[in-house]
Amino acid sequence: MVEFITVLPTHGDSQSIFSNAAHSNRVDPWKTISDREPSLEYLKTVIQQAEKKGFDTVLLPTGNTCIDSIVTASALITATEKIKFLFAARPGFISPTTFARQFASLDYYSNKRALVNIVTGGSPQELNADGDFLDHSTRYKRTQEFIHVLKRLFTEDNFDHDGDFYTLKNASLFYKPLQQPHPKIFFGGSSAAAKKIAAKEADVYMLWGETLELTQQQLEEIKVLAVQEKRLLDYSISLQVILGDTEEEAWAKADKLLKNVGQNHFAYKEKQTKSGESEGNKRLQKLVSASKDNGFRIGPNLWAGVASVVGGNGISLVGTPDQVADRIIEYVDLGFSKILLRGYPFLETIQEVGDYVIPRVHQKLSARQYSR
Repeated sequence: MVEFITVLPTHGDSQSIFSNAAHSNRVDPWKTISDREPSLEYLKTVIQQAEKKGFDTVLLPTGNTCIDSIVTASALITATEKIKFLFAARPGFISPTTFARQFASLDYYSNKRALVNIVTGGSPQELNADGDFLDHSTRYKRTQEFIHVLKRLFTEDNFDHDGDFYTLKNASLFYKPLQQPHPKIFFGGSSAAAKKIAAKEADVYMLWGETLELTQQQLEEIKVLAVQEKRLLDYSISLQVILGDTEEEAWAKADKLLKNVGQNHFAYKEKQTKSGESEGNKRLQKLVSASKDNGFRIGPNLWAGVASVVGGNGISLVGTPDQVADRIIEYVDLGFSKILLRGYPFLETIQEVGDYVIPRVHQKLSARQYSR
């Protein structure tokens, strides 16, 4: 069974992010990044549409340009009935005990609709601004210990822990999550350290979209590590979506997104990626650089244009609803049971994907199963 995830735009929603992407010093981030501020009313509209249109889960991102994920989820629980909240948390900014209490409370109030996305990194500048100065390797060691302690809090009554980053004496979580044995923990990262942690501790390994060939290589690597740990993981793939009534119309919409982006920004983005620590962004930058002369097209209905501007989760499916559904099923066939879809603007993309793509994927998979 395929589950669909989308993202709540807690940093604002607009296509204008492309024309303002090179602005690094923003006095008023809502007005330079978005035409639609992430007000409670707007986020309520987005998540209710996601629930109505067939999405199973919504991811609430973390970062210093986002409204806090836990606060946002708490505010939206009563506005929804069945959609799950996958909210991101960074180990460097909160203790596992405090986070466990917050999470278990949300799980209780939402009636088992809370999920965890542990995020290790971010740009060094962003991490430093929040007071986190650990190097890449040490951050991942802290992440592994954070997840380990979190799972013990979810499943054990009382325990002691004496680690490199956390020391607990007679630790316990009074109100444990309702989900048994514990809520699923989502985790991503393309580095060797990230994959080892995922194989050992995570329940769902999250990947950014790439070509089918590159995605399969990454998937095979993590599966080998999971077997070594005697564990079986679920897998999630993240992609953007740009739809049109015809393929030509969809590509025209994609090209329009980059219309106001200057060539100097592409060079700036490439330099920024090379100097950063994110292995995922470096992988995407290779795709961007190799496809630049071809309009950032990297495969059938696959486009790296968004990644050339904003990085991260930036590979797009471009085409008609049937074409996009067929491409999604190709990733499902690789082994992905969770598909994260988003686009610009968020609200309209969620509505279009819910109306035209999600039903087609389910129908095509059901028809194929029936024929077998």
